[in-house]
Parts: sequence; structure tokens; C-alpha cells
Amino acid sequence: MKVKRMMVAFAMILSGLTAVMAKDIRTAVFKVSQMHCENCERKVKNNIKFEKGVKEFSTDLKTKTVSITYDADKTNVDKLKAGFEKFNYKAEFVKETKKEEKK
Repeated sequence: MKVKRMMVAFAMILSGLTAVMAKDIRTAVFKVSQMHCENCERKVKNNIKFEKGVKEFSTDLKTKTVSITYDADKTNVDKLKAGFEKFNYKAEFVKETKKEEKK
């Protein structure tokens, strides 16, 4: 009986810690007007993946947008915009969505 109580208490503590350890994952969409061909798209892909905190990203050449999923504990929209400037592209912030992810 005592072991069962300890197991229940341990499970409750563990579930509480899991909620505290949730990562702040966000997705930001940027309009990149210089991205007008496949080479430009490749340039974005080859450079933005090295920015700190970037989890994944996708590009859409037709709409000239880049969607970046990132860890908000490691970076933010302004830092990501600065990342585009490193390779002489200007990114205009469009929108951001937030998603909680467990570590």
C-alpha cells in the first residue's frame, strides 16, 4: 500500500515537472521580396538553417515567404530578421504562431 502511494506521488511530481519543462516553440512567417528564383530560394535555405534556435523552415517561392519554426528560448523574430541581413536579404515579418512542445 505504501509503495502504491509513493508511485502515485512520484507520477504527480513527474507530470508537474513536465509542464514546467515545456519549450516555447513558435513559427514566424517572413516575406522576402528578394527571393524571386530557385537560386535565391537556395540561398535562403543554405543560410537560415544555421541561425540559432531554428528547428525547421520552409520556403514558398510563389508567395516569396519563409516560415521558420524556432525555439523562443534561444532566438526571436528580430534575431531571425537579422539572420537574413547576414546574407543581404531583407525579411518583413508577417505573422507568428505559438505551439507548446515538451522537452
